[in-house]
Amino acid sequence: MKFTPTSAMGQVVLAGLVAMAGLQISHAQAQSDWPNKPIRFVVPYTPGGGTDTVTRHIANNINQENKWVFLIDNKPGGGGNIGLNLVAKSKPDGYTIGMGQTSNLAINPAALPSMPFDPAKDLVPVALVAEVPMVLVVRPESAYKSLADIVSAAKAKPGGLKQAVAGLGTVGHLAGEMLARNAGIKILTVPYKGAAPAVTELLGGLTDFMFVTPQTVMGMIQSDKLRILAVTSLKRSPVLPNVPTVSESGFKDFEAVDWKVIVAPAGTPPDVVKRLNAAIEKALASAKMQTQLAAESSTGLGGSPEKAAQFITAQQAEWGALVREAGIRFE
Repeated sequence: MKFTPTSAMGQVVLAGLVAMAGLQISHAQAQSDWPNKPIRFVVPYTPGGGTDTVTRHIANNINQENKWVFLIDNKPGGGGNIGLNLVAKSKPDGYTIGMGQTSNLAINPAALPSMPFDPAKDLVPVALVAEVPMVLVVRPESAYKSLADIVSAAKAKPGGLKQAVAGLGTVGHLAGEMLARNAGIKILTVPYKGAAPAVTELLGGLTDFMFVTPQTVMGMIQSDKLRILAVTSLKRSPVLPNVPTVSESGFKDFEAVDWKVIVAPAGTPPDVVKRLNAAIEKALASAKMQTQLAAESSTGLGGSPEKAAQFITAQQAEWGALVREAGIRFE
């Protein structure tokens, strides 16, 4: 049978082709004018923590440069898994992104019997943001004046010292587990739904110490509301030059650094990912952003989405090996 534009069947086929073309044009137009509405930026922790702070820095810098509107949505819980699971299950149209980090992209997949999402299949990396060491802090009136004091007290009273953590599987949590393993001590881990409530409980005397990001507690350290004992980077922080590292405090080569990377749902259009990446790169290169990161002892990372994917894969292997070697499992 021969189909012609004027035949009945030909008109049906032609109408279908026109409709398909219209959908393709509409899809292309939708991407070309992206973003034409606010972008939901999911933070998998409570407001006031290090992840939340960096997210708001990025969003504000991009807004000032590109006039894009971000709606910060804090979804704490599950060591960051609840928030990133929301991102993974969202429509991949470029209007939902999230701030992933070491815990929910590299530690939890190795330490949890089951994950609500697969980081490799359900998320696409957009851009590396920054990395930052943890700082070990206690209350100013605490009897612990050094890391050695904490270790001695823990040896004298196994399981008696309480470590506050922003969530199970966070770098702060793993830093405490690594210390306990290296020092041959037992500590009691007390998890919270974010750094802010964990710090509040530490200040209230309900816990004894905490490994936390500098962004969360820098103001409290400077105002003597918290005492800092050590940093978890291999080298001393330029912002805290008088604070010893854990490595030089008797635990050679000890390192626990948190990194952050912006992710989107798998299937997000590649051109949208590239536009997001370009905006993030520009924000990270700005003098304002560099000053903000440096003031919080963070180091900007940046790079292409491909670089971010390679980085995450390498970190998953490194943290996964550590978790398995230490026998760490979360229920």
